[in-house]
Amino acid sequence: MRLEPNRGAFVAQPSKQEAREIFDARILIEPRVAALAASAARRPDIVRLRRHLEDEEEALHAGQVNAAISLSARFHVAIAEVAAHSILTELVTDLVSRSSLIIALYWCRRDITCETHAHHALVDALARHKTGHASALMADHLADLVTGLDLTTKDVGPGSLAEVLR
Repeated sequence: MRLEPNRGAFVAQPSKQEAREIFDARILIEPRVAALAASAARRPDIVRLRRHLEDEEEALHAGQVNAAISLSARFHVAIAEVAAHSILTELVTDLVSRSSLIIALYWCRRDITCETHAHHALVDALARHKTGHASALMADHLADLVTGLDLTTKDVGPGSLAEVLR
Protein backbone atom coordinates (compact mmCIF):
# COMPACT_ATOMS: atom_id res chain seq x y z
CA MET A 1 0.00 0.00 0.00
CA ARG A 2 1.21 3.51 -0.67
CA LEU A 3 -0.06 6.74 0.87
CA GLU A 4 -0.42 9.87 -1.25
CA PRO A 5 -0.88 13.21 0.53
CA ASN A 6 -4.36 14.66 0.04
CA ARG A 7 -5.39 11.63 -2.05
CA GLY A 8 -5.51 8.65 0.30
CA ALA A 9 -4.22 5.09 0.50
CA PHE A 10 -3.62 3.12 -2.67
CA VAL A 11 -3.22 -0.63 -2.84
CA ALA A 12 -0.27 -2.18 -4.59
CA GLN A 13 -1.94 -4.03 -7.41
CA PRO A 14 -0.42 -7.37 -8.30
CA SER A 15 -0.12 -8.06 -12.00
CA LYS A 16 -1.84 -11.08 -13.46
CA GLN A 17 1.58 -12.71 -13.83
CA GLU A 18 2.26 -12.17 -10.12
CA ALA A 19 -1.22 -13.51 -9.33
CA ARG A 20 -0.49 -16.69 -11.29
CA GLU A 21 2.85 -17.06 -9.48
CA ILE A 22 1.24 -16.64 -6.07
CA PHE A 23 -1.30 -19.36 -6.81
CA ASP A 24 1.44 -21.57 -8.28
CA ALA A 25 3.28 -21.22 -4.97
CA ARG A 26 0.13 -21.99 -3.00
CA ILE A 27 -0.51 -25.10 -5.09
CA LEU A 28 3.05 -26.27 -4.37
CA ILE A 29 2.99 -25.53 -0.64
CA GLU A 30 -0.52 -25.95 0.72
CA PRO A 31 -1.12 -29.60 -0.23
CA ARG A 32 1.97 -30.46 1.83
CA VAL A 33 0.69 -28.27 4.66
CA ALA A 34 -2.67 -30.06 4.55
CA ALA A 35 -0.93 -33.45 4.77
CA LEU A 36 1.12 -32.28 7.76
CA ALA A 37 -2.04 -30.93 9.40
CA ALA A 38 -3.80 -34.25 8.85
CA SER A 39 -0.95 -35.97 10.68
CA ALA A 40 -0.93 -33.48 13.54
CA ALA A 41 -4.63 -32.63 13.98
CA ARG A 42 -6.15 -33.21 17.38
CA ARG A 43 -9.77 -32.94 18.49
CA PRO A 44 -9.49 -29.27 19.65
CA ASP A 45 -8.02 -28.34 16.25
CA ILE A 46 -10.95 -29.91 14.42
CA VAL A 47 -13.45 -28.17 16.72
CA ARG A 48 -11.75 -24.82 16.07
CA LEU A 49 -11.72 -25.37 12.29
CA ARG A 50 -15.40 -26.39 12.24
CA ARG A 51 -16.30 -23.29 14.25
CA HIS A 52 -14.35 -21.22 11.76
CA LEU A 53 -16.36 -22.75 8.90
CA GLU A 54 -19.59 -21.78 10.65
CA ASP A 55 -18.39 -18.16 10.76
CA GLU A 56 -17.45 -18.32 7.08
CA GLU A 57 -20.89 -19.66 6.14
CA GLU A 58 -22.63 -17.00 8.25
CA ALA A 59 -20.72 -14.28 6.41
CA LEU A 60 -21.69 -15.76 3.04
CA HIS A 61 -25.36 -16.09 3.95
CA ALA A 62 -25.34 -12.49 5.22
CA GLY A 63 -23.91 -11.31 1.89
CA GLN A 64 -20.66 -10.17 3.50
CA VAL A 65 -18.41 -11.25 0.63
CA ASN A 66 -15.30 -9.39 1.81
CA ALA A 67 -15.63 -10.92 5.27
CA ALA A 68 -16.08 -14.36 3.71
CA ILE A 69 -12.91 -13.93 1.62
CA SER A 70 -11.02 -12.87 4.73
CA LEU A 71 -12.35 -15.81 6.72
CA SER A 72 -11.45 -18.19 3.89
CA ALA A 73 -7.89 -16.86 3.94
CA ARG A 74 -7.70 -17.27 7.70
CA PHE A 75 -8.99 -20.84 7.34
CA HIS A 76 -5.95 -21.70 5.22
CA VAL A 77 -3.67 -20.12 7.83
CA ALA A 78 -5.44 -22.09 10.56
CA ILE A 79 -4.69 -25.32 8.71
CA ALA A 80 -1.03 -24.27 8.51
CA GLU A 81 -1.06 -23.61 12.26
CA VAL A 82 -2.41 -27.12 12.86
CA ALA A 83 0.47 -28.45 10.75
CA ALA A 84 2.81 -26.86 13.33
CA HIS A 85 5.50 -25.96 10.81
CA SER A 86 6.49 -22.37 11.49
CA ILE A 87 8.18 -21.64 8.16
CA LEU A 88 5.32 -23.06 6.10
CA THR A 89 2.82 -21.19 8.27
CA GLU A 90 4.69 -17.95 7.57
CA LEU A 91 4.65 -18.66 3.84
CA VAL A 92 0.97 -19.58 3.79
CA THR A 93 0.11 -16.46 5.81
CA ASP A 94 1.88 -14.25 3.28
CA LEU A 95 0.48 -16.04 0.24
CA VAL A 96 -3.15 -16.06 1.40
CA SER A 97 -2.91 -12.40 2.35
CA ARG A 98 -1.78 -11.59 -1.16
CA SER A 99 -4.37 -13.97 -2.62
CA SER A 100 -7.23 -12.12 -0.95
CA LEU A 101 -6.33 -8.97 -2.86
CA ILE A 102 -5.96 -10.99 -6.07
CA ILE A 103 -9.40 -12.52 -5.60
CA ALA A 104 -10.91 -9.08 -4.99
CA LEU A 105 -9.24 -7.75 -8.16
CA TYR A 106 -9.57 -10.63 -10.60
CA TRP A 107 -12.46 -12.88 -9.72
CA CYS A 108 -14.89 -13.59 -12.52
CA ARG A 109 -16.90 -16.39 -10.88
CA ARG A 110 -18.59 -15.07 -7.76
CA ASP A 111 -19.39 -18.62 -6.65
CA ILE A 112 -15.73 -19.32 -5.84
CA THR A 113 -16.24 -17.80 -2.40
CA CYS A 114 -19.29 -20.00 -1.85
CA GLU A 115 -17.49 -23.31 -2.20
CA THR A 116 -17.26 -24.00 1.51
CA HIS A 117 -17.88 -27.69 0.78
CA ALA A 118 -14.18 -27.88 -0.13
CA HIS A 119 -13.27 -26.53 3.29
CA HIS A 120 -15.63 -28.99 4.99
CA ALA A 121 -14.08 -31.88 3.07
CA LEU A 122 -10.63 -30.72 4.13
CA VAL A 123 -11.61 -30.64 7.79
CA ASP A 124 -13.14 -34.11 7.47
CA ALA A 125 -9.87 -35.42 5.97
CA LEU A 126 -7.87 -33.78 8.76
CA ALA A 127 -10.17 -35.28 11.40
CA ARG A 128 -9.63 -38.75 9.92
CA HIS A 129 -5.85 -38.20 9.59
CA LYS A 130 -6.06 -38.93 5.85
CA THR A 131 -2.84 -37.23 4.77
CA GLY A 132 -2.97 -38.14 1.07
CA HIS A 133 -6.64 -37.24 0.78
CA ALA A 134 -6.13 -33.90 2.57
CA SER A 135 -3.27 -33.09 0.21
CA ALA A 136 -5.31 -33.95 -2.88
CA LEU A 137 -8.34 -32.00 -1.63
CA MET A 138 -6.21 -28.92 -1.04
CA ALA A 139 -4.64 -29.15 -4.50
CA ASP A 140 -8.07 -29.53 -6.11
CA HIS A 141 -9.52 -26.68 -4.05
CA LEU A 142 -6.75 -24.27 -5.04
CA ALA A 143 -6.93 -25.30 -8.70
CA ASP A 144 -10.68 -24.68 -8.65
CA LEU A 145 -10.12 -21.30 -7.03
CA VAL A 146 -7.77 -20.31 -9.85
CA THR A 147 -10.41 -21.22 -12.44
CA GLY A 148 -12.64 -18.57 -10.89
CA LEU A 149 -10.11 -15.82 -11.59
CA ASP A 150 -9.62 -13.89 -14.80
CA LEU A 151 -5.84 -14.02 -15.18
CA THR A 152 -5.78 -14.02 -18.99
CA THR A 153 -6.51 -10.44 -20.03
CA LYS A 154 -4.56 -7.24 -19.54
CA ASP A 155 -3.85 -5.96 -16.06
CA VAL A 156 -5.99 -3.43 -14.23
CA GLY A 157 -4.65 0.05 -13.54
CA PRO A 158 -3.85 1.44 -10.10
CA GLY A 159 -6.79 2.25 -7.88
CA SER A 160 -7.71 3.33 -4.42
CA LEU A 161 -8.23 0.96 -1.54
CA ALA A 162 -11.93 1.86 -1.51
CA GLU A 163 -12.28 0.90 -5.20
CA VAL A 164 -10.65 -2.48 -4.66
CA LEU A 165 -12.81 -3.34 -1.66
CA ARG A 166 -16.11 -2.43 -3.37
